[in-house]
Amino acid sequence: MTKWVYSFGDGLNEGRADMRNLLGGKGANLAEMAANGLPVPPGFTITTEVCSAFYENGRKYPADLQAQVAAALQRVEQSMGLRFGDADAPLLVSVRSGARVSMPGMMDTVLNLGLNDETVEGLARSSGDARFAWDSYRRFIQMYGSVVMGVPHHHFEDVLEQFKRANRVEDDTAITADQWRAIVVDYRHIITTHAGTEFPTNPHDQLWGAIGAVFGSWMNPRANTYRKLHEIPASWGTAVNVQSMVFGNMGDDCATGVCFTRDPSTGENIFYGEYLINAQGEDVVAGIRTPQPMACARAEAGQHPMETTLPEAYGELLRVRSVLETHYKDMQDIEFTVQRNVLYILQTRNGKRTAAAALKIAIDMAREGLITQEDAIQRVPAASLDQLLHPTLDPKAERVQLTRGLPASPGAAAGAVVFTAEECEARAAKGEDVILVRIETSPEDVHGMHAARGVLTTRGGMTSHAAVVARGMGRVCVAGAGGIHVDYAAGTMTVGSHTVAQGEWITLDGGTGAVYLGRVPTIEPALSDDFNTLMGWADAVRRLGVRANAETPDDARTARRFGAEGIGLARTEHMFFGPDRIGFVRQMIIADDESVRQKAIAALLPFQRDDFASLFRIMAGLPVTVRLLDPPLHEFLPHAEAEMVEVAQALGKSVDDVRARCAALSETNPMLGHRGCRLGLTSPEIYAMQVRALIQAAVMVEKELGKPIRPEIMIPLVATQAELATTRRTAEDEIARVLQEEGTNLNYYIGTMIELPRAALQADKIAEYADFFSFGTNDLTQTAFGLSRDDAGSFLPYYVDHGLLPRDPFVSIDRDGVGALVRLGVERGRQTSPDLKLGICGEHGGDPDSIAFFDEVGLDYVSCSPFRVPVARLAAAQAALATRQKAGQAV
Repeated sequence: MTKWVYSFGDGLNEGRADMRNLLGGKGANLAEMAANGLPVPPGFTITTEVCSAFYENGRKYPADLQAQVAAALQRVEQSMGLRFGDADAPLLVSVRSGARVSMPGMMDTVLNLGLNDETVEGLARSSGDARFAWDSYRRFIQMYGSVVMGVPHHHFEDVLEQFKRANRVEDDTAITADQWRAIVVDYRHIITTHAGTEFPTNPHDQLWGAIGAVFGSWMNPRANTYRKLHEIPASWGTAVNVQSMVFGNMGDDCATGVCFTRDPSTGENIFYGEYLINAQGEDVVAGIRTPQPMACARAEAGQHPMETTLPEAYGELLRVRSVLETHYKDMQDIEFTVQRNVLYILQTRNGKRTAAAALKIAIDMAREGLITQEDAIQRVPAASLDQLLHPTLDPKAERVQLTRGLPASPGAAAGAVVFTAEECEARAAKGEDVILVRIETSPEDVHGMHAARGVLTTRGGMTSHAAVVARGMGRVCVAGAGGIHVDYAAGTMTVGSHTVAQGEWITLDGGTGAVYLGRVPTIEPALSDDFNTLMGWADAVRRLGVRANAETPDDARTARRFGAEGIGLARTEHMFFGPDRIGFVRQMIIADDESVRQKAIAALLPFQRDDFASLFRIMAGLPVTVRLLDPPLHEFLPHAEAEMVEVAQALGKSVDDVRARCAALSETNPMLGHRGCRLGLTSPEIYAMQVRALIQAAVMVEKELGKPIRPEIMIPLVATQAELATTRRTAEDEIARVLQEEGTNLNYYIGTMIELPRAALQADKIAEYADFFSFGTNDLTQTAFGLSRDDAGSFLPYYVDHGLLPRDPFVSIDRDGVGALVRLGVERGRQTSPDLKLGICGEHGGDPDSIAFFDEVGLDYVSCSPFRVPVARLAAAQAALATRQKAGQAV
């Protein structure tokens, strides 16, 4: 018989931390904490396998699940000395989701389950607090009605807000038992009206309704969006955790809160979090009441830290903090409840954190001896380093501060104000920078938060939904800016005398919580000592080299600053578009007189030589791979009338002649037309000029610096051995002439891009004429799939959303198809030339998953955009460590 249910707490712990794939992260950690003697209310976990079976069998449960749940529930009753559904001593439970990876706020939760008109009276008698009992009942009806029965939650909120206004009540805790009783009647009427059925009063029906809702929420739109953003497979499923309730809303000796063992924004080793007296957990994250700080050191005037209000529970929480961090060897995110001065731990998980915090925590823990340097390298998600490279506000810039909130997620962002996630997504899709402004965010806003540059809320604390999700996404966030009044209907936000309408710009400083009017200039970030330390550790273990795709001096300097070990791709065509040279390029293309053509080419040579010399100087002896002209000539042709006139005058031709020549050069499918080495073969004088400029620059800079310069000449779009053999011979003839003129020698390399399937298949023959291969995975992906990267955006999202492709193949390498061609090219190239240098210069060179593949197939280096160099360095180290781990396991 398959075991579907695992108990935890009160001495019976059937799960462990390493069972998270089966029990989900929450269930595995609850069992682990209980086994280590921490105060965990007893309960049980329904496994992720049930979720899979649920969807595979038309949303039906395994036949023996009900009996296993009943047995586990009976064990909880025995542990608590209460009975589920009993009118005198009722057991109440929470029903929560629990995927194997944390998905905060994406799936559904139901608290206080088991209440009805009879059990609420029993709860009132057993607790001695009728107000608490009826408050719990109304919470349960609202949550169950919304989560399980599909009644929009604003209907309940409207009733409560109307009651508060009518009775001049501001705080929920001031509402009496009789008043809650009347509100419960209204809530049940809402359910009957909007759900078309009565609220269920049988606790067992309630339980199975909630279990079904949690499993159902695994496929809700916001969970699907979150999984897509974080690349979580739908096949993993979620577990369901049923746990006995403990209550933080029984009075002033009760509380609930969320805390982190270290600061999730900065990584500082300080206890960080918020709590609320006389509240339940949803109150903290929902932002309905203003939470209070945990420690006196974090408190401001007028605040009431837990350290002074509940000192015994706070002291116990400090002990738990130490135990959990030492046990899990990572920063923990802890949910807790205090019931009558007794602390209970409801959850722990590895806390989500900013990239800066992840970096500091990893370095600090390695220095503290909690983890090794190798562990620290693997702890920081390589892609998250992008967050450290975003600009910050220029301290010298003038600014008008509108207000200040909580610095919930660091960085700086400016954009046009929008008030809905849908508008945010629509504007961002048009290339606009937008700031999502909400009273408070909910999981339904996730797609808008992802599209936004930053998020601003008027409610909520540092552990609110907006704060947690924005930090995980790397979005700037200012939360709890209570001085702002948002009018959704009018499309405005007002702060004092300032009113900002939708579409007007504001700037957020996520480091201070400040909100500024208009657009404030930014500056590039400075890299911390922790960053340099981690990069040093990573460089010590990685095997792959990391170069940059760069062709301008600014690109090259940025690449060096971020640790690039050379240039893996300098695109010479980008150098042709300068206003001082594009005219000569057009004359070169359009001229039909050889002497005129040669004159234009000669005019371009000094520009190219200076371009190459700048790169060689900045790289100071590091390898520089220069790709000869690659794109189709139509990209350089004049289009506007003024451009036509300018070329005609330079060539002494009529505009009609120029227009006719342009028409003759047009192609139906230029990206598969007269470009790359095909152009070099039919117009060898173009490649000869580029090679001459390149070698002259190398000789000149070698003399200047007194160190060897070794240019790497890359011939693009080769499909046959003959193409490379011919273009290489032409290049070497030109190199020989230049070196003879200069009276010197120079070490150089000539190689090719492998960017066509035929080139990969013929790599053994092509390698006879190549000193190196660089896989151009942009074109290789296009030609392998037979699609255009420029046009595929209209349908590739559909493919990913519907499971036709696991990921966009232009973002992460398609291992089975394009990857197979790369692997084949590597194997066949090295059969011919064992010392053949192999790299990759497509956009995949900055993608961590792709880098892991390139390490696996044995490339020598990756090349990526300058700002992705740190990502690539760390990803290469993580790939090397993963390879070592696999080798160790194999042994």
